[in-house]
Amino acid sequence: MKRRDFFEKSIIAGGLAMPAAAFSSKGTESPAGSLPEGEEVFIEKPLAGRPHEGKVLAVIQPHCDDIAYYAAGTVAKLMHEGYTGYLIRTTNDDAAGAGDSIGERVLNNEVSNEAFAKVMGFKKVYDLGYRNHRMDEYNIQEIKGRLIFLFRLLKVDTVVSFDPWDHYEENPDHYVTARAVEAARWMAGMNTDYPEQLEVVEPHPVIERYYYARGPQIVNRIVDIGNFIDKKVEANMAVVSQGGGGRTGSLLRRRLAAEGKRLPILGNDDRTADFNYIKNFMLDQFSESIRGIPSDRKTGEKYGLEWAEKFRYFGSNDQGMTDYIRKNAISI
Repeated sequence: MKRRDFFEKSIIAGGLAMPAAAFSSKGTESPAGSLPEGEEVFIEKPLAGRPHEGKVLAVIQPHCDDIAYYAAGTVAKLMHEGYTGYLIRTTNDDAAGAGDSIGERVLNNEVSNEAFAKVMGFKKVYDLGYRNHRMDEYNIQEIKGRLIFLFRLLKVDTVVSFDPWDHYEENPDHYVTARAVEAARWMAGMNTDYPEQLEVVEPHPVIERYYYARGPQIVNRIVDIGNFIDKKVEANMAVVSQGGGGRTGSLLRRRLAAEGKRLPILGNDDRTADFNYIKNFMLDQFSESIRGIPSDRKTGEKYGLEWAEKFRYFGSNDQGMTDYIRKNAISI
């Protein structure tokens, strides 16, 4: 999605198209398919305290606005519960966002990426620097190798990224990044892949994955982000180089004022306008046309939540045994 095009041609121009999208009540968007027989959607709710203290989260996005758009609520929740987070951006965003020259776009998007990271509280940012919308021309083995090294170096436990099995994704940066992440997180635990790295890092498998998609996907986990929706709004406010969020609300407020009009929901100052635009329009009422996915509020309502994000999730294969032991073990 070219968010700058949307910014210039729709909101500020006064248009808001809202294409319909299908989403079944069982948690699977059609027409992508259905959940395996007997599998249910798991509702992940906030946990008390910091149960994930000591664990490491790697958040991988091709562009500076991807996680803010689709998964910032869940990332904020996991980090609040104790994860140490690292942000990895695979492109340099040189063909998207504000700026008249390539250099300006790269710089502006880098500033937004760093601002987003600061709002979220990431410990460090890694930029891989591949050309925007051209990741399919790179050797994926190189991308995997770099990710494997980072997963091993940081001892990553959990990743958040695009769904590598999303069949409806047209952006090559999204699907190449997704496939590289999935392969790298699996290979990172093997001593036969990139053995030269093992002189400085140890094998480290990444087990837990939260994968999101712009289009229809199989969904088996809904994350309650009601306590973190404002953090998600702030994360999108930080990405000022893209057109979907950032300063769109304040620009719309000024345009309307020049026409002698106002929307009460946008308030009386720029910050309020930006905050309320993102929360009420981008993440809710006009989410379909701005982000290409159902409203976070509507997603939540289907499961009795105020706000929610949806994922294809994978966890530890021994969770069933862990649960069985917890429920059935007795003292001796």
